[in-house]
Amino acid sequence: MSEDIQKNIKKTFEESISVKKEVIEKKAYEALIEAGDVIADSIAKGGKLMICGNGGSAADAQHLAAEFLVRLTSEVNREGIPAISLAQDTSTLTACLNDYGADSIFKRVMSSMAQEGDVLLAITTSGNSSNIIEALKLAKLKGIYSLGFLGGDGGSALEYCSNAFIVPSEITARIQESHITAGHAMLQYIEDKLLNSGWLTKDIK
Repeated sequence: MSEDIQKNIKKTFEESISVKKEVIEKKAYEALIEAGDVIADSIAKGGKLMICGNGGSAADAQHLAAEFLVRLTSEVNREGIPAISLAQDTSTLTACLNDYGADSIFKRVMSSMAQEGDVLLAITTSGNSSNIIEALKLAKLKGIYSLGFLGGDGGSALEYCSNAFIVPSEITARIQESHITAGHAMLQYIEDKLLNSGWLTKDIK
């Protein structure tokens, strides 16, 4: 029994690699190029990236926002790139939960902060998170470009996304692993574009 449990560690890595290979084979990553172009253009024109997700995806939203704002790697010490996680502090979250309900926690913050030319990155492994769908609907209403980080068949969220990176898996952990890889790849692309265009300054103190 203990030997079978130990084998699951290796199996986890094998499954993660297999899913990422399928992302490459199906060219799902190409969605990140289009989105990266839109986000880089938005940033260069004074816009910002808004990111939202629930649970582990909320952690991914904050993770990526931090890397946009601070830096992705120590090799490239550049200016910050405007990005914000819509999962705000506990006071904002609980106030919205209490006064408007769970479906409004991202939509409410976004409605206060979104400006023309901004971009929304909405992360949901199932594609069926109702509060994510509400944020995507608002983005569509406001004419804001939205990128979905989804899994499986994309779920109901796919209908409301301007573009989507869909991980070909039904396993939440495998989807999340590919989502954060996609986030890093897209950020690297955006950073490179902004540095090449001269919008970002490198080697800052």
